Amino acid sequence: MSVRQTLLAAICITIAAFAISPASAQTLRYANQGDLKSLDPYTLRETTTIAHHGNVYEGLVARDKDLKIIPGLAESWETPEPTRWRFHLRHNVKFHNGDPFTADDVVFSADRVRAVGSNFTTIIPTDAKVVKVDDYTVDFVLTSPNPILITQWDGWYIMDKKWCEDNNAVAPTPASATSPSFASLHANGTGAFMIESHQPGVKTVFKANPNWWRKPEHNLQEIIFTPIGSDATRVAALLSGEVDVIEPVPIQDIARVNASPNATVLTGPELRTIFLGFDQKRDELLYSNVKGKNPFKDIRVREAFYKAIDIDLIKTRVMRGLSTPSALMIAPQLFKLSGDFTRPKFDLEGAKKLLTEAGYPDGFEVTMDCPNDRYVNDAAICQAVVGMLARIGVKIDLLAQPKALYFAKVLKPGGFQTSFYMLGWTPATLDSQNVMNDIMGCRDDPKSSRGEANLGGYCNKEFDALSDKVLLETDQAKRDFLIKQAFEIANKDYAYIPLHQQALAWGVSKKVKLVQRPDNQVLLYWATKQE
Repeated sequence: MSVRQTLLAAICITIAAFAISPASAQTLRYANQGDLKSLDPYTLRETTTIAHHGNVYEGLVARDKDLKIIPGLAESWETPEPTRWRFHLRHNVKFHNGDPFTADDVVFSADRVRAVGSNFTTIIPTDAKVVKVDDYTVDFVLTSPNPILITQWDGWYIMDKKWCEDNNAVAPTPASATSPSFASLHANGTGAFMIESHQPGVKTVFKANPNWWRKPEHNLQEIIFTPIGSDATRVAALLSGEVDVIEPVPIQDIARVNASPNATVLTGPELRTIFLGFDQKRDELLYSNVKGKNPFKDIRVREAFYKAIDIDLIKTRVMRGLSTPSALMIAPQLFKLSGDFTRPKFDLEGAKKLLTEAGYPDGFEVTMDCPNDRYVNDAAICQAVVGMLARIGVKIDLLAQPKALYFAKVLKPGGFQTSFYMLGWTPATLDSQNVMNDIMGCRDDPKSSRGEANLGGYCNKEFDALSDKVLLETDQAKRDFLIKQAFEIANKDYAYIPLHQQALAWGVSKKVKLVQRPDNQVLLYWATKQE
C-alpha cells in the first residue's frame, strides 16, 4: 500500500466535514487541553497552534482532506529552472482589515519567517532570494534544487506587511517572550475566520469571514475555543453539552464517552512520533548533579537509558493499547523501509552494566522537561519513564509544565535550555528528510537553519551528508536507501529514544459532523453543526 493510500485509509484528525442542510448559522464550542498562547503565526511550530492559526491565516499552498498539496493564496506555480520556483498569486484577496493581498506581503512574510525569534526558520532556505516579479508574481530563487520545497508550506502563513509595520510587529514574537507583542494578541489574516477576541488562558472567539475568497463548506458563524486543562472537567463539558468537541479524550474515558447518548470518540493512528532527547552538546549539563562533564556525550549512557525503558509496558499500562511502539523517529506510514528496523529490547541488567562501564555505577541525577497538556497522556508517559530509570539508579527530577511554559523554557535563545526532554514531531512535509533536517541535523552553523528543533544538539556529519543527498534525490528507491542509511547511523549512535506513535482520541458531539486527518490539524472551516 502506498503512503497516500495508507493516509487515506487512516482515520484523519482535521475537524473537517461535508456540508449538511440546511446550512444555518451556528456556534461551535471547542476545548483543548492546551492553551493558544500566541496569535503570531511564527512563534511556535507546534501542530495544534499551527492549526488554530490556520483558521485565520493562509499560506501560498494548503493541504486538502486527503493531505494532498493544493493551491492556497497562490493559484498556481511552476519551476522554470531547477533552482527557481515561480508563484502566481490570487487577485482580489483581502486581509480581514481590508488591506489587499499582494506580492509585497509574500516577500515580507518570507523575510519575517526567517528572522530571529521565528520558530519556522527552516521553512525557507536561509540563502534563498524571494523576488517580486510584479504585484501578483513572486520568484523563490534557491542556491540548489529543492524538489520538496512547498511540502511544508501549508503551515507557513502569509502576513499583512502594512499591518505589521503599522503595529510595530515586523519582528516575530519568540516563544520565550515574557511580554506579549501586538501580533501575539491580535490577528489579521485572509482565512475563513477572524479573531473577535483573544484572552490567553481563558477564551478565543473566532467569527466567520464574510469576504473569504473561498466558498465555505462549513455552516459556522462563530467558534469559541476554551482551554480546559483538567481531563475530568473537559470530558464533563462534552458529556453535558457545554462544548461540542474536545481534544484529547483521556484514554481511560473513551468507553464512557462512547456509551453516552450525545457524544462519541473518534480514534485513529497519528503521524506524530513521541520521543526522548538528550543534551549531547554542552560539556556540562545545565540540570544535573554531574559536574565537569556531560554523561549524555557517552553513547553507553544513552544506550542504557534506551534499554531501561519498557516500551511494551508503556503501551499496555499507560496508553492502554492505543500506541504503536517505534524504532524510528518517523511513523511507519511515512517511510517504506521502516519495517527493516527493530527497537533494542528492554534489558534492565544490560542497562545497569552500561552505566557502570560509563562510570556511573550508582546512576546520577538529571532534570527531565515534559509538557503536561500537549500529547495524549504526556505526563503519565514521563512519570513512567521516571520510574523505569530509577531502576538503574538514575534519579529524574521531573519538570512537567503546560506547553506554553515548556516551549518558552526549552526554546530560549542562546542555546536550548534542557538536559533531557520529551517531545513529539509530525514532519510537515510528511517526509523523512524533514525529521532528518529539523530534528536530527547538526545545529552548529549559525548561518544555517538545519537543526532548528534539535533541542539536544545531536550532530553527525555523515548523517547530515545523507540528509542533503535525500533532499536532492528524485529516484524513490535510491532515496529510500539513503534514508535507511541515515537512520541506521542515528540508531547506532542512540541519538534519540523514539517511543511511539500515539493514537488520536477526539470527543465529538453527535450534532457535529467531521472527519479526522492524521496530521492533527484542527481546521474548523470544514466543520458543520446541526441545531
